[in-house]
Amino acid sequence: MRSPASDAGQPQGMARPADLPALDRVLALDGAEALLQAYGRSQVVAALRRELDTLRAEAVAGTLGHTRAEPASILHAVTGALRQAAEPRLRAVFNLTGTVLHTNLGRALLPDEAVNAVVRALTTPANLEFDLATGARGDRDDLVEDLLCELTGAEAATVVNNNAAAVLLMLNALADRREVVVSRGELVEIGGAFRIPDIMKRAGARLVEVGTTNRTHAADYDNAIGARTAMLMKVHCSNYAVTGFTKSVSVAEVAAMAHARGLPATVDLGSGTLIDLTQYGLPREDTVRETIAAGADLVTFSGDKLLGGPQAGLLVGRADLIRKIKKNPLKRALRVGKLTLAALEPVLTLYRAPEHLAERLTTLRLLTRPQRLIQETAERVRASVQLAAGPGFGVEIAAMFSQIGSGALPVDQLPSAGLAIRHLGPGRPGRHLERLQAQLRGLPRPVIGRVESDALWLDLRCLEARDETAFLAQLAEPLA
Repeated sequence: MRSPASDAGQPQGMARPADLPALDRVLALDGAEALLQAYGRSQVVAALRRELDTLRAEAVAGTLGHTRAEPASILHAVTGALRQAAEPRLRAVFNLTGTVLHTNLGRALLPDEAVNAVVRALTTPANLEFDLATGARGDRDDLVEDLLCELTGAEAATVVNNNAAAVLLMLNALADRREVVVSRGELVEIGGAFRIPDIMKRAGARLVEVGTTNRTHAADYDNAIGARTAMLMKVHCSNYAVTGFTKSVSVAEVAAMAHARGLPATVDLGSGTLIDLTQYGLPREDTVRETIAAGADLVTFSGDKLLGGPQAGLLVGRADLIRKIKKNPLKRALRVGKLTLAALEPVLTLYRAPEHLAERLTTLRLLTRPQRLIQETAERVRASVQLAAGPGFGVEIAAMFSQIGSGALPVDQLPSAGLAIRHLGPGRPGRHLERLQAQLRGLPRPVIGRVESDALWLDLRCLEARDETAFLAQLAEPLA
């Protein structure tokens, strides 16, 4: 005699589609009301239907156990799915890569003054384009233009959403269907395969390359100037360095040649710093003020690199050229919103008190953090990291080098310290290190390091004291 399950074509011990509860029965459970309050009926019902459809398909296939068909089990599964779906995609992480301005991890961290200003802009109306003195419509650039001019020595300034946009806007406004002379050695490619020649093409400008990859002379610029020339342009090689048998032409020389022919000299300064970094023991980088003083008519630079502010593209220089740029229709398409301006203004204001800058500007504080203090951080957290990694790994304090990052001073390194994690077992360590790296990324606040030379390196330059408690709390037990 065959069992009823066999008659139905159902394997013994497996749930049938008819065993699945109705949706209303699951919603009648005690825990369902809290779920409805947290996520809303529409979202909960949709998640329940997806789960029931999945279980029904398994039941038809004869692979659904009775436990998973229980209403309480279904509600538990749906609760987990809703929680996972509600997790924000943009999450806080611990940047232990050794790259301070890490493009993939959000570049510059904002100081508290900027964070508070952004919160105010998010929660209250603000005079974004409203002149409080006259009651008339204002210009959003007015919120930061005076500060930018004060800090750079420029006549005027405007702001767009990043430096690539600033270069695009400048070229389209001043060189559409005309020629721009650039040294071949300065035709850089920035992150995401965006290249200066491509930006020029999209801006409607015709690139005229002069010199060679490693050597460009003043005569190369001078000989390239013709009736269709719109400007001479220099591009700061912020994400690479050419060494050896090299020659380049200074901003002052290029500006002198341009002005002799009635042309503007423009400079894409890239990561553009507003201060002399050498006073903090950091490598030398031309400042925006120095570039303007050398004769540049327009300078473009980023807000979220060495400046230490929000993502933005800043254009400073001659007032007549800035006015022309602001009249270009692309300016509206590339303009920044209130949150960027709210963050930018307090960051620029910090530069008015240079004696406090290394303490208050987060980027500068991290870049100048002494190796001794980073070593002390490593000593405090080593035991917890060893516990989390487990007995299969050895965790040692190690000296290492950080880098500034995001195309800023690419060949310069900063003495740092951190933890080197190595696999202690036999065989090739790569697979084990990758698994540990994935487990660290899976923590509530992911920990991001780097694997090289058969070790997982955690550079602790960016782990400040105020974050240590949160870092250690999630390493209280082995990850495996």
